[in-house]
Amino acid sequence: MNIYVGNLSYKMTKEELEATFAPYGAVKSAKIVTDRENHNRSKGFGFVEMESEEAGNRAISELDGKEIGGRALRVNEARPKS
Repeated sequence: MNIYVGNLSYKMTKEELEATFAPYGAVKSAKIVTDRENHNRSKGFGFVEMESEEAGNRAISELDGKEIGGRALRVNEARPKS
């Protein structure tokens, strides 16, 4: 299951994002989207792919609105680009 994670702290690393989701199940991948012009600057959102839909749904319900790094996360199932 692919999950969108918004309102991330600009200082959060890929490893920290992965560690945030790990308690809910196996994380296949974690990615923080960065600015094309300035590759080191986070855009404040990313994606996490969970092994199972069950783990993904549990992570979404537990982490949506949770404050991490001084910001309330927005967490929901990622929708394909239209």
